Amino acid sequence: MKEAVFLQFLLGMFACFSVFCANAEDPYSYYTWVVTYGTRAPLGVYQKVILINNQFPGPPIEAVTNDNIIINVINQLDEPFLITWHGIKQRRTSWQDGVLGTNCPIPPHSNWTYKFQLKDQIGTFMYYPSTLLHKAIGGFGALNVMQRSVISIPYPAPDGEFTVLVGDWYNAGDKALKERLDSGLGLPLPDGLLINGVRRSSTFTGQRGKTYKFRISNVGISTSINFRIQGHAMTLTEVEGSHSLQEVYESIDIHAGQSVAVLVQLQASVKDYYIVASTRFTKPILTTTGILRYGGSHTPASLPLPIGPTFHVHWSIKQARTIRSNLTANAARPNPQGSFHYGTIKVVRTLVLANAKTKINGKLRYAVNGMSYVDPTTPLKLAEWFNIPGVFKLNSIKDVPTSGPAVLGVSVFGITLHDFVEIVFQNTEAAIQSWHLDGSSFYVVGYGSGQWKPDSRKRYNLVDAISRHTVQVYPTSWTAILVSLDNKGMWNLRSQDWSKRYLGQQCYLRVWNNEKSLFTETDIPPNALRCGKAAHL
Repeated sequence: MKEAVFLQFLLGMFACFSVFCANAEDPYSYYTWVVTYGTRAPLGVYQKVILINNQFPGPPIEAVTNDNIIINVINQLDEPFLITWHGIKQRRTSWQDGVLGTNCPIPPHSNWTYKFQLKDQIGTFMYYPSTLLHKAIGGFGALNVMQRSVISIPYPAPDGEFTVLVGDWYNAGDKALKERLDSGLGLPLPDGLLINGVRRSSTFTGQRGKTYKFRISNVGISTSINFRIQGHAMTLTEVEGSHSLQEVYESIDIHAGQSVAVLVQLQASVKDYYIVASTRFTKPILTTTGILRYGGSHTPASLPLPIGPTFHVHWSIKQARTIRSNLTANAARPNPQGSFHYGTIKVVRTLVLANAKTKINGKLRYAVNGMSYVDPTTPLKLAEWFNIPGVFKLNSIKDVPTSGPAVLGVSVFGITLHDFVEIVFQNTEAAIQSWHLDGSSFYVVGYGSGQWKPDSRKRYNLVDAISRHTVQVYPTSWTAILVSLDNKGMWNLRSQDWSKRYLGQQCYLRVWNNEKSLFTETDIPPNALRCGKAAHL
């Protein structure tokens, strides 16, 4: 009898433990995405675009911190295809990053399933194609990550949210743009700007007296934009997954690949107001509009306002002389180890990366430290995992700019896991740059005009810089970041100007140690596609 009671007790405990484990596991969200061509007229001219489930832009992902995302992508295009998850760190899983350095592309009329977790992240992110120039004709969308119910936010909860995807657009298709670049020519000024895939008619409806969060991302292929709402101030609350100082702006600059979130109070008269997006650093200036509509309004908006005081998601030179920073970040979740004092950590390596417009074999290319990147047929991550020789050589690209003509190559920096690294982006061109790092966020600590020098470190903000994943570098200027590379994997560091990336302005950071542990990196997924020299492994 005692044995039976004891057995029932053990079974009861096991059942309770099983329920606890089931409840403790983070939720899963499942998607099936069919990627096809379709016909749309974003700027009034019918053209071929990329649709996901017949949607342009693609369907939004609305998720919560630590959710597991399972997406079966069915490629019905006539070319290999990949999607990358911009700003999602892919902790321990660079296998899911969706770039050609980590993944074989999904062949036409085939499929592949992404499986990744939104580990310890909240904020405003995006996804888009990473292959060829597919991004120029669609396939992009929003990826919004809400905080868990147990996590507080440092501002009152808004009454609603709006997602705003802004970007430049070309009437020429991706293949025509690719042919132009392959022939040695650069891309012209875009034909216009879009808001959520249309030129004029995006409408956002709210109620007077309420406050709304606008999640704004620049999904374009090159152009910086200025964003403003007629008659309404915007309170900045988030930059790419980091909460910011809640300062108020009339307009905000958002560069290619960047995202912000702002709060907007609807306190004006009940009518329509223009939402205005304009290009920055272009001649002529291109402008598009949407509508902020107060519920019940039948009064049309008046003419858009000119650009007012602007937040550049960076320091301006004048601001840098008078204040340490116009942003203070905090983590997207409580940090159990306390504040991360990045300014007190010893830098173990400095990379000074100079971008350059060049010619190789008589054709236009873009290079970093004298090397213009070319994707090998075997993904770098597969070559690393299977020890395949002849795909890449670590540190073939130098830590500092080199003299002499640029060459084609496979640029991979070898970084030891947990290294704290200083990266200086040196812009040698008379055009603005935008750089993005997969796998990690970094602290933007300094910038300046002209040439970076070691003495420039005296101007660094080592106290309260913003943590983000994409940063601009102004013409003939430099920007410095500090980054803790604590995420093992193969990570793409690239220009967000898609034509420059396509023509070689990118490289990879191989963050690695010789410890084989599931705590630092997962094994190769069972469904991983094999190609190139790994095709039969």
